[in-house]
Amino acid sequence: MHAFRLFWRQISALIRKELMALIKDPSARVLLLAPPIMQTMLFGYAATFDIADVPYAVVDLDRSAASGELLARLDGSGLFQREATLTSPTQIAPLVNRGDVLLAITIPPDFAAKLEAGQPAPLQVILDGRNSTTAGMAGAYLASIVNGFNRDNAGSGATGGVEIVRRAWFSPNLESRWNILTGMVAGLAMIQVLMVAALSVSREREQGTFDQLLVTPLTPAQILIGKAVPSILVGLMQSTLVMAINTLWFHLPFNGSLVLFYFGMLSFMTSAVGIGLAISAIALNMQQAMLYTFFVVMPLMLLSGLITPVSNMPEFLQIATYANPLRFAMDLVRRVVLEGAGLSDVAWDFVPQLGVMVVTLPLAAWLFRHRLS
Repeated sequence: MHAFRLFWRQISALIRKELMALIKDPSARVLLLAPPIMQTMLFGYAATFDIADVPYAVVDLDRSAASGELLARLDGSGLFQREATLTSPTQIAPLVNRGDVLLAITIPPDFAAKLEAGQPAPLQVILDGRNSTTAGMAGAYLASIVNGFNRDNAGSGATGGVEIVRRAWFSPNLESRWNILTGMVAGLAMIQVLMVAALSVSREREQGTFDQLLVTPLTPAQILIGKAVPSILVGLMQSTLVMAINTLWFHLPFNGSLVLFYFGMLSFMTSAVGIGLAISAIALNMQQAMLYTFFVVMPLMLLSGLITPVSNMPEFLQIATYANPLRFAMDLVRRVVLEGAGLSDVAWDFVPQLGVMVVTLPLAAWLFRHRLS
């Protein structure tokens, strides 16, 4: 019995020692408290499948009381926001391609006449299938409003009803797999790049070889480039592998330019490497580098639009996503792969990535020179 009490007394002393070490270490306290608080807040605000705003365009070729009533129900729902009232179906494509609207509605010229004659009246709906989950939910909300319109018309004696004719662009069957797979091309590559870049300096610092590197004739800029290029190559290889699996195994169509795809990935990998090298310069050892990387990866993934569309997030989070290169890399990949977009269509996606690159790479070089030397 005495040996048993002694055994647990020793264990208790060791537990107290470890807890005191965690509590007294300022960096450990931050890592214990900051990640769960930040990630819980981000999940609460950003990770939601509820649709708060559905921008749409309408082409009303009938301009009747019936079409006006149906559109009034959409506008009065509080969910659908009319972005444009068009005069021709040919005006729909630019709005959908740019992502200005999630769906476009075309009301044919004989809409009211068919309702009065007791015939099905088609309502042509085009959905942006690049985000299949959101498009499917928007289509379901639209169907519920149309069903309510049909019930009220049936109660007033009309026998015809509105019939939705739905067509999804870029993903004909609204396959959620296409949305996820295109997003993972950039997402998985970013995780690999951040990890390789974050460990590059901290590994040498922990092994004691970084001091030897500093006394060589190499300048901090040369060290930075030497550390960045391998990480970029790893990221390009990773994105190539994921894209090859998507295309060859899951039969994901590749409709765009391969050159533009790799140009976009190169820009994204460079901005991601800047973040990773800054983490590596700040971390004192490999363990800290991995913890900091995990701390950064989760917000970047949540605020990228992979799970929840950016337009559904609160406004302050939408502003924060402009500092997230992953958001624009995913948009570029989806548009190039699914839509076949050209450079002029995705040029804006390069601007935030270049902004992150301009900030993080000089920051990493400054940290190399002042913190590690």
